[in-house]
Amino acid sequence: MEDEIIYTLLDAFPGFSTLVTIFIIFLFMKNMVKIVRQSEVMMIERLGSFNRTMKSGLHFKLPVIEQIRKINWRNEELERIDMRERVLDIPAQTTITKDNVSLEIDAVVYMQITDPEKAVYEINDLPLAISQLTQTTLRSLIGEFDLDETLASRDKINSSLKIVLDDVTNKWGVLVNRVELANVSPPQEVLEAMEKQMQAERERRAAVLSAEGDKQSRIARSEGERQEMINQATGERESLIQTAEGQREAAISRANGTAQALEIMSSAEKEAIKKIAEALGGDVKLATNYMISKSYIDAYEKFTHGEGDKVYLPYDASKSMAAFGNLGDLFNQSKS
Repeated sequence: MEDEIIYTLLDAFPGFSTLVTIFIIFLFMKNMVKIVRQSEVMMIERLGSFNRTMKSGLHFKLPVIEQIRKINWRNEELERIDMRERVLDIPAQTTITKDNVSLEIDAVVYMQITDPEKAVYEINDLPLAISQLTQTTLRSLIGEFDLDETLASRDKINSSLKIVLDDVTNKWGVLVNRVELANVSPPQEVLEAMEKQMQAERERRAAVLSAEGDKQSRIARSEGERQEMINQATGERESLIQTAEGQREAAISRANGTAQALEIMSSAEKEAIKKIAEALGGDVKLATNYMISKSYIDAYEKFTHGEGDKVYLPYDASKSMAAFGNLGDLFNQSKS
C-alpha cells in the first residue's frame, strides 16, 4: 500500500525524485563542509578517537566516519569552542571568617581556554568545575582572615584565589586571568555594629582634632606671651643700657670738664705764682704762702654774706692767724 502511494506520487510529480536527491546531497554537503569563525575551534573525532582541531577557515570532514566532539558548557552541548576570554559569575555563598562571622560572598572569574583538547577531554563540565573550585577555595581563604582583614584585604584574597585557580585549571587547558570578589555582605547586626564603631571612631577623631587644636592654640598663646616678655625685657635692657651709657658719657664729660677746669685753674695758679714770685724777687716760697693766705681770706669772706651770720673759728686757729701774719710780712717785704 505504501509502495503504491510512493509510485503514485512519482508518477504525479516527475520532478519529486530530483528534489529528494538534491535535498539529500545538500544534507550530505552540509555535514561534510564546515566553516569555523575567528576565535573558535571545533574538535574532530574519527571513529571515536580524537583526530584534529579545526581552526578558523573552511574545513571538510568525512561523513559518518568523522564526528564533531561537543563540549559541555553549563548544561549545554556546544560544537564550537570559544577561545576568547570569558566571564564566569560565581554564585553567592555563605562563608565563615576566622572570628566566626558569616559573610555572603560572590565572585567573578575571568578565564580563557588555551588548550581546547584538554578542555574537552580532561574535564566534563568546565564552567561547573571552575565554579565549584572557586567556591571551595574561597571558603578556605576566608577562614584564614577575620572580618576586618577580609574587608581590608580584598586584593590579597583576589591574588591568592587567582594563584590557586590558575594552578589547578592549568591541566584543564584554562588560563585564569583575574579573580574579583564582587560583593562581601556581612549580616545586618554586624553592619549595625560596624556603623556604631565607625561613628565612635569619627567622634574620637573629632575629639582628638579638637584637643590638638586647643593644644596648638595654647602653645601659640604661650609662645606669643613668652616672645612678648622677651621683647619687653630686651627693650628694658636696651633702655637701661642706653641710660647707663648716657650716664657714663655724661660722667665722662663732667670728669673731662672738671679735669680741664682744674688743669686751667692749675695753669692759672701756676702762672699767678710765677708772676707773684717775679714781683717778689723770684722767691717762689713766699709767693706760695701768699696764695695760701689769700685762699683763707676768700673763704672767710664767704662765711659772712648774710645778716646774723656767725663764724666759728676752729680750735686750732693759729694757722688762720698765721695766714694773716704772712700777708703782713709779704706787704712789708714788698715795700722794702
